[in-house]
Amino acid sequence: MIKMLFAGTVLLLNALILVPFVLMPLALVKLVLPFVGVRKVVDTCANFVAETWIGVNSTWMGMVNGKVIEARGLEGLKRRGWYLVSSNHQSWVDILVLQHVFNRKIPLLKFFLKQELIYVPIMGAAWWALDFPFMRRSGDPKGFKRDLEVARKSCEKFAHVPTSVINFLEGTRFDAAKHGGSGSPYRYLLKPKTGGLAIALATLGDQFHSMLDITIAYETDPAPTFMHLLSGRLGKVIVTVRERPIPEIFGQGDPTGDPVVRKALQEWVNALWAEKDAELATLKQELTQGV
Repeated sequence: MIKMLFAGTVLLLNALILVPFVLMPLALVKLVLPFVGVRKVVDTCANFVAETWIGVNSTWMGMVNGKVIEARGLEGLKRRGWYLVSSNHQSWVDILVLQHVFNRKIPLLKFFLKQELIYVPIMGAAWWALDFPFMRRSGDPKGFKRDLEVARKSCEKFAHVPTSVINFLEGTRFDAAKHGGSGSPYRYLLKPKTGGLAIALATLGDQFHSMLDITIAYETDPAPTFMHLLSGRLGKVIVTVRERPIPEIFGQGDPTGDPVVRKALQEWVNALWAEKDAELATLKQELTQGV
């Protein structure tokens, strides 16, 4: 209980100080002065604020849980570059783990978020100020085209300052119930969806240096919740990073509209997912057996 109170208090104060008093004023400057030069300066400052927020979170995570997060494959990553990032998704804890692993090693991670999350107190405002892409995920064709254009404009903002665009391809968090009803051919993963990935490639494909293919494996099963993280019960975590070249075909055509390119993207992702599923089996065995 003491650990949870300490971690929760630091987490809350961190957000209450940095978001309304530092991050939001920077966002208002962008609204009032919507010029490229101003945006570059303000975005750089806003990203620094976000990295400071992540650094504080990493501190209390380490104090409460110990050094339980092991990252593999971080060698050669560039602090100033554009990365397309993909990861499996099991828990809200994934986000804090990934932020901890990559903070100040690559540009700030920008997530594709559901539109409804903009209304989350404090954090919704922070995500908006940092230009996180909000996805409506409309079911009808007209709505899809409208939402595609909105997401595309969000991604275009990343062209001025080095950015890492991350997409959880499963579209939702993995759990046994979802997996059982999804018809997924993978043991530890849901079927991947390429919509967000296609938007990022269509908008910034030429700027991405590479894809960072991330696999997160937890010692606990099911994956730990946010309350586990706050109370010091995270358990051991292994995060592997594989830097992969992005096939040229995705820069030659539009993955959001060209059926040939879209099919190639789905096939590429399916192959990555099959490899990731096998890797998860190995990592889970290592975590449970101490191999």
